[in-house]
Amino acid sequence: MIAHVLGARPNFVKAAPVIAALSSTGREQRVIHTGQHYDERMSEVFFRDLGLPEPDVNLEVGSGSHAAQTAAIMVALEKEFIERSPELVMVYGDVNSTIAAALVAAKLHIPVAHVEAGLRSFDMTMPEEVNRRLVDQLSDLCLVTSPEAVGHLAAEGVNVERIHFVGNPMIDTLLANLDKFDTEAVRRAYDLPARYVVATLHRPANVDDPEIAAGLVKRLHEIAELVDVVMPVHPRGRKVLTEAGLDAHPRVRLLEPLGYVEFVAAVRGAAAVVTDSGGVQEETTILGVPCLTLRPNTERPITITHGTNRLVTADDVVPAVTEALAAGRGDREHPPLWDGHAGPRIARVVEGWLGG
Repeated sequence: MIAHVLGARPNFVKAAPVIAALSSTGREQRVIHTGQHYDERMSEVFFRDLGLPEPDVNLEVGSGSHAAQTAAIMVALEKEFIERSPELVMVYGDVNSTIAAALVAAKLHIPVAHVEAGLRSFDMTMPEEVNRRLVDQLSDLCLVTSPEAVGHLAAEGVNVERIHFVGNPMIDTLLANLDKFDTEAVRRAYDLPARYVVATLHRPANVDDPEIAAGLVKRLHEIAELVDVVMPVHPRGRKVLTEAGLDAHPRVRLLEPLGYVEFVAAVRGAAAVVTDSGGVQEETTILGVPCLTLRPNTERPITITHGTNRLVTADDVVPAVTEALAAGRGDREHPPLWDGHAGPRIARVVEGWLGG
C-alpha cells in the first residue's frame, strides 16, 4: 500500500495526478490528510470539480507552533503507519506535514518518496527551506520538478540514483482544468473591473512585523492609484494588514480566501499579480500573467528564467507593476516537462522502484 500524506490544499492539487496515474497499476493507495491547514473550501465540490482524491482519513491536528504541530502530526502518523504498514510513504512540498511524515517513516524503516524535491531558496530563515532540506535527506526517491533541483541535490550528496526529473504535477492539475477557470464568472461574482491586479501576502517576513506590513500596505495603496487591487486575504496576516489600513483605499478590494478554481480564474484574468507565494509563481508562469514576487529569493528560479516571474522589493514593486501594466502579456516557453504528464512519469518511477 502507498500512503500519500497531505497537509494543505496545494498538496492535494500536486498529489491528484500522481494518485490518478498510480490507480491504473492496481496498487492499493491511502490518502492521509493531517488536517494541518483547515480549509472550509476543501468540500466535496473541491474534490469533485477537480477530480481530486478525498482523504481516507483526516487526522485533524489543527494549527499550533511549528514544534507543537509537527509533534502532533508525528504522533498521529506513527499510529497510522504502524497499523497500516505502507510499503511507501509519498510526501509533497514543504509543509510541516511533509517533514513529520518523512521523519516518522524513516524511524519505522518505511521508504519515502518526495514530490517537489530539490527546490532551494537558500534562506534558512524560511521554515519551508528547513523542511525541504531535511525531507530530501530522508527520501529514497527524490522526484524533481525542475532541472536546477538536480544540481542542488547532487551538491548535498544525494545519490544520483535517488533523483528523478519528472516535471511538475501541480501543472498537470492546472492544465487539466483550464476550462473550469472562468474569469468572467469570477468578475460577475465579485463585481471586479475589467482590469485589476491580484495581490496575495502571507509570508512571515512580510506580514508578521507591523512596520514591514504597514510599508507594504502603503505600496499596495500606491498600486491602487494605478489599477484596482483585488486581494483574497490570507488568515495569516489578516489582523496586522487590516490594522495597517489595508482596506482604507477605495480601489483595494478585500475578499475572503478563494477556492482553488475561483482563485486561479481570478489570476488568469489579472493584468499582473503581486505575491509572496511559491505556487502562484508557477501558475502565473503557465498562464502567462506577469508575476511580481515580494521576496528577496525564490526556490523556483525557473519561473524567472522560463516564466513571467520577477523578484521585487517593497521599494520597486510600484514601478514594476507600472512596467507590467504597460508591457502586457507575452508568450513564454514553458519550463521543461511542465507539460501535464508529470503524474504518469512519477507513477512509472514509483512502480519501477517498488517492482525492483
